Amino acid sequence: MPDLSKLYRFRFREADRPGKMRIWKVLCARFFQPLIGEDQIIVDLACGYGEFINNIRGRKKYAVDVNPDARAHLATDVEFCLARADAVTAIGDAEVDVVFASNFLEHLRTKDECDRVFVEVRRILRPGGRFVIMGPNIRYLAAEYWDFYDHYLPLSHLSLEEGLVQSDFEIDRIIPRFLPYTTRARLPQHPRLVSLYLAVPFAWRFLGKQFLVVSRKPATVITQPR
Repeated sequence: MPDLSKLYRFRFREADRPGKMRIWKVLCARFFQPLIGEDQIIVDLACGYGEFINNIRGRKKYAVDVNPDARAHLATDVEFCLARADAVTAIGDAEVDVVFASNFLEHLRTKDECDRVFVEVRRILRPGGRFVIMGPNIRYLAAEYWDFYDHYLPLSHLSLEEGLVQSDFEIDRIIPRFLPYTTRARLPQHPRLVSLYLAVPFAWRFLGKQFLVVSRKPATVITQPR
């Protein structure tokens, strides 16, 4: 298994982090916060350096990661859980309203591992709670996808949809092309450009390389007749 602390210190240069945080501040304010109520309990699964969870508002916020370095980058209102995504024992059953995962599933070794993560997400989500996933879409990144040493599991928006459905999630929304692949992409970078990009979905068709999938734990359990 890669040494995540060493790998991420190399990949995410200190000088790049403020710019990345500014981008996520706009993403949260302009796009994600309207999906997530400020009174909700939120989990950021594989939180990285807290770009999402630090910029989203909620009643209670958890950040989960296996990299202990993550803790030092989190805001004071975020509770850090040093844990695997398929074993978040610090969070109770049906406790949270939203689970968010950005650029995480591709780091799992197998679809069996992915299934175990889905089971854990269902456990901690309340009925009707949402699972919001963003990640590189292999359909549009057949070559660039493999430029990262710790990428193992290629997924498209369609294969992810099937995986979620077979894990008993309901699909609310799928955007096959949403954001560019990395924050090092040429466009957009400046916060005003990010705001403009979000306001013009037509541009997503050309620059978007990552999917966004919003799914939901069923509000009620339907019992099949025997």
